[in-house]
Amino acid sequence: MEPKDYIVEKIDGEYANLKDTETNEELFIAMALLPLSTDIGTRLHYENLEYTITD
Repeated sequence: MEPKDYIVEKIDGEYANLKDTETNEELFIAMALLPLSTDIGTRLHYENLEYTITD
């Protein structure tokens, strides 16, 4: 899978709704797979099966 960038749109319990910054597609993912300091509005980069926080 190619690298992608997301913005956290919503957090609902133990899940987050991410929005792809290029295609506007939404992704529903478990918070356990995201960095600990992830919050609404956080920008994430996905690459090599890992999410990292970007500026």
